[in-house]
Amino acid sequence: MTFLPLALLLAVTPAMALATDIDDSDTPLSINGCVIAEASQCPGADLRGAKLANQDLRKMNLAGADLRDADLRHARLDLANLEKARLQGANLTRASLQQSNLRLANLSSARLMAIQGWGLFAQGAQFANADLSAAYLQFARLSGARMQQANLQAADLEMAWLSKTDLRGAHLNDANLQEAKLGQSNLEQAHLEGARLHYGNFQDANMQGCTGCPATWEH
Repeated sequence: MTFLPLALLLAVTPAMALATDIDDSDTPLSINGCVIAEASQCPGADLRGAKLANQDLRKMNLAGADLRDADLRHARLDLANLEKARLQGANLTRASLQQSNLRLANLSSARLMAIQGWGLFAQGAQFANADLSAAYLQFARLSGARMQQANLQAADLEMAWLSKTDLRGAHLNDANLQEAKLGQSNLEQAHLEGARLHYGNFQDANMQGCTGCPATWEH
């Protein structure tokens, strides 16, 4: 009888160990009531400074969400709704934003290096001082965006819509602007050295002080 407690302990221990080894990695991440999962509904969510690197945020509704200083490196945001979202200072390096909605969003000083942004919608969005170097933005809708001093070096903007976009002082060195629509854009003091401009439309663009801009509005 004196050995019964030890026997019971030995019998229970494996079950207890099994319980502690249960893998709960499939449990979706939840931050301030927002479940981080595909197609989740989180309009206006407080995700400031959130650690969301490599997360699947496809088709999520993040309209008006606060994502300032969030870590979104390599995150998947395809078809996500980020309209009027606050992304100042966020890190979206190599994130996928294909056909996502960034209309009127604020991405000032955000890091968007080498993003996959095919066909994204960012009309009226703010990208002042943002780093979009090597970004893939073919067919992106950026009309009316504010991109003052933005770094777009080596960005692929072929067939992108940049009409009435503020690109004052922006760096577009070695960018692909083939067939891009830049009508009525502001390219004052911008840098386009080495950029590909074939069939780009610069009608009525302000090119005062621009280096590398075409001599005529249609190149």
